Amino acid sequence: MTSVKLNERGSLTLPKRLREKYAMDGDSTVIVEDAGEGILVRPAEVVPVEIYSEARLAEFAGGEAELARYLKSKPGGRK
Repeated sequence: MTSVKLNERGSLTLPKRLREKYAMDGDSTVIVEDAGEGILVRPAEVVPVEIYSEARLAEFAGGEAELARYLKSKPGGRK
């Protein structure tokens, strides 16, 4: 167990050995949870999410239609 101090802004610095153990660097994101008896800080995995525009959705639909036509043209393809 290691203790760390909060600075005036409420920030804390994780010990180097823990950052290395969990492959964390200055750009890492963590999850902070109220665990009832204390605060749990754990590494987070951030996955980018794309919000599709109507034009992009139409592009996908066009690709699906093109694929369906192609599969129908092949022997044994989808009907």
